[in-house]
Amino acid sequence: MTERLLQFIWQFQYFNKGELTTTAGEAIQIIFPGQYNTNQGPDFTDAKIKIGKTLWAGNVELHLETTDWDKHNHEGDANYNNVILHVVWENVQRNSIPLKNVPILELKNRVAKLLLQRYDDLMNKGVFIPCENSIGTVKYITWHAWKDRLIAERLLRKTKAIEKFQEQNNHHWEETFWWLLARNFGIKVNADAFEEMAKSIPLNVLAKHKNQIHQMEALLLGQAGLLNERSVQKFSHNAEEYPKMLQKEYAFFQKKYKLIPIHVPVHFLRMRPSNFPTIRLAQLAMLVTESSHLFSKIKEAELVSDVKKWFNVTANDYWHYHYRFDEPSEFKKKKLGDVMVDNIIINTICPVLFAYGNYHKEEKYKLKALKWLEETEAESNSIIKGFEALGIEHENAYDSQALLELKSEYCNKKKCLDCSVGNFLLKA
Repeated sequence: MTERLLQFIWQFQYFNKGELTTTAGEAIQIIFPGQYNTNQGPDFTDAKIKIGKTLWAGNVELHLETTDWDKHNHEGDANYNNVILHVVWENVQRNSIPLKNVPILELKNRVAKLLLQRYDDLMNKGVFIPCENSIGTVKYITWHAWKDRLIAERLLRKTKAIEKFQEQNNHHWEETFWWLLARNFGIKVNADAFEEMAKSIPLNVLAKHKNQIHQMEALLLGQAGLLNERSVQKFSHNAEEYPKMLQKEYAFFQKKYKLIPIHVPVHFLRMRPSNFPTIRLAQLAMLVTESSHLFSKIKEAELVSDVKKWFNVTANDYWHYHYRFDEPSEFKKKKLGDVMVDNIIINTICPVLFAYGNYHKEEKYKLKALKWLEETEAESNSIIKGFEALGIEHENAYDSQALLELKSEYCNKKKCLDCSVGNFLLKA
């Protein structure tokens, strides 16, 4: 038994309510168990309970043992002055300390053993998720409503992170979008480095050089630390002209704009060549040169297909034959693929649109973000494949994002009592 499970049992009244009495023998009738309180103070507020012949209105506090009231220092705490009932799992008073005018209700012998066994199974079984052996029994209507809430929670959680960026740049939405876009291009491995790179270059500097792709590449690659002597074989007789030219351009810009390269390292190890930081930065540079006020355009766009066209960029010719400097490879155009574009829509465009709508209290942007998630292909990763193996279907990014939120924020943390799926399985 845990205190959270006891709260769950009380919240949904999953116990035998026949002939309820306090430990002192007074009859109890629960009119309303109260509102579950996640803030400071009693566990449930605004309850209505008839004890004996008197109807009480107030709060309910729950503990595993009666003496926990004193252990938690509730006596003398003004937050607990209006507690009308002390619900305990077991009425244990080791030191025989009586509670001051607070009736006690013990639940230990009133809860079905099957419910306790199911909870124990959720907490102690399952490799992928706690309920992997029974999740297939959950009804569609439960999934549908829960999925909508998971998406809302995920986007609101991302909104909080975006708001921190807004605080850093005095609420400049284009700059916030640029930072997050760059972070997305870094994928998981180089996300932090790409974010720092974006923050290290003022937007007005980018604007001055956006019409020259080699200058844009020099700025991005240079600030990311990829144009130093270790990255470009500056003193080699066989060094190629293009990286040496970028190196010279960057040296000029670095001095002119007093740029300080980032100290966060970028990584190449254990990555597919198409995700090498050199390729992603070259594609990002091309996107910057081919677009203007990108977030403003996205805000006004009606169709996600239009947005995809704007991201249909290919790195310049040098990269057709390279993945890294001075290492020629077979010809292949380094186009930003459909999977990466969908990834950007899912993880940058829709969250920023939602955050923008939330900040300005304009529902149309939030609804657009949700609509575009429904019109975008679902991700394919180990977590989504794990749910597929359990028979959980997903049609689009809206569904897959809900599953990712479920896994990271509920299943991994074993918050089954706060999950609609867990609730359904415990109630069954």
